[in-house]
Amino acid sequence: MPSWKQLKRFCEKDGWELYKKTGHYFYRKVDENGNIRRTRVSMGSGEIHNHLWREILYRQLQVTQEYFNEHN
Repeated sequence: MPSWKQLKRFCEKDGWELYKKTGHYFYRKVDENGNIRRTRVSMGSGEIHNHLWREILYRQLQVTQEYFNEHN
C-alpha cells in the first residue's frame, strides 16, 4: 500500500489544487465534465491501510491503481 507521502506526491504531479492546509492537506481537482473531486491527505508519513486506500482510490481520486502508479 502507498504511504501518505506518495498520495501527496500523486496529487501534486496530477494537477490537484491544494486549497487548505490544517492538520491535513486538502486537495481538489475539476475534471473535464466539471465535477469536483476532493481528497484529504494526512501529514503523517506512514502507510495507508488497505481498506482506506481502496476508498481513497475509487471514491475520492476516481482513478485505477495503474494510473496512480504511473503518475506517482
